[in-house]
Amino acid sequence: MAHISQEPVLYIVIGLVIVAIGVLALPFAAKRIEKNLEPFFLVMGVIAVSISGLWSWELVKEALKAPVMIGSLPIGIFQVVLIFGLLLYYFNKPFGNAILALAGKLGHKTFIFLFIMLLGLISSVISVIVTACILAEVIAALPFSKSDKVKMTVTTCFAVGLGAALTPLGEPLSTILVHKLVGPPYNADFLFLVRHFGVYVVPGVIAIAVFGAAYIGGRVSLKSGAHTPEHYETLRGTLTRAVRVYVFIAALILLGEGLKPLMIWYLDKIPPWGLYWINMTSAVLDNATLTAVEIGPTMALSQIVSATMALLIAGGMLIPGNIPNIVAAGRLKMNMKEWAKIGVPMGLVIMVIYFIVLILNGTLTSSG
Repeated sequence: MAHISQEPVLYIVIGLVIVAIGVLALPFAAKRIEKNLEPFFLVMGVIAVSISGLWSWELVKEALKAPVMIGSLPIGIFQVVLIFGLLLYYFNKPFGNAILALAGKLGHKTFIFLFIMLLGLISSVISVIVTACILAEVIAALPFSKSDKVKMTVTTCFAVGLGAALTPLGEPLSTILVHKLVGPPYNADFLFLVRHFGVYVVPGVIAIAVFGAAYIGGRVSLKSGAHTPEHYETLRGTLTRAVRVYVFIAALILLGEGLKPLMIWYLDKIPPWGLYWINMTSAVLDNATLTAVEIGPTMALSQIVSATMALLIAGGMLIPGNIPNIVAAGRLKMNMKEWAKIGVPMGLVIMVIYFIVLILNGTLTSSG
């Protein structure tokens, strides 16, 4: 990657702040942008990298490779989304009927609770990419109104975003976190995340599942034998969705790299509690990039926990914040306003709750 100056450069700071504001505001201000988030984020990513002067062949290759590879494995979110999309295109009715039958037997509140909790907890084992595809297709098969599907999707994505951090297999953020702490003093191993984050993540996933069952379960009715909706995507639409996901992931890589100077220049000036709230930027930025910039072995464990928890929570607030959000929003044709109407207030409430918990534990005030 290209070199970043050690001292802030005024025109770069101003330019990147304008880009950051644009990324947050324009999707809500212009319908055309709202309907075309993927190319918009790609353009903003290109602009951010250009302002920062960080173009390199390594960055270009990373942006092209990230959607189609997980580490050195020749499979990524693009292939998983495409394969799941094609399978569900051809087998939509049997899958939908099975979901409806299960929901009818369990009852709507129990089904919603188990769905959210199980996806949240297994996402760290089967990976957030596979979980995202299951999430999107199950909700697509349910005979809910659009507003209830939005509520269930956003709620489940918060749980999945939290749960995926329990092992290095879950998502890029957890993989990078363990990799950066593998040496002294933490000597992070496979169970490092469970040991230090499990006490925050597992109760959080269960609480979100309880909330989802109460919030959504009291409003919908799931009956055995209910009509399974026809697959409303054409084959072309299924293929296009996979391409749009590819573009979105590549765009987030560029945007995260382009805005990296702001984090590097001002990170050491932010106290732990301030970093917690600053990390709400993961609602629109790649949280793996933010993890790579922020987390290191010189940080106290309390700082690592507080910074990472904020990244995990805020990732559910807007569509670009997490892989499940991107996949589900694309599959269910949700826009930024629909997502933000539920995701922003819900995310703020969860952020405040965890902020209080971390304060009471001394995590946000401790230096060791």
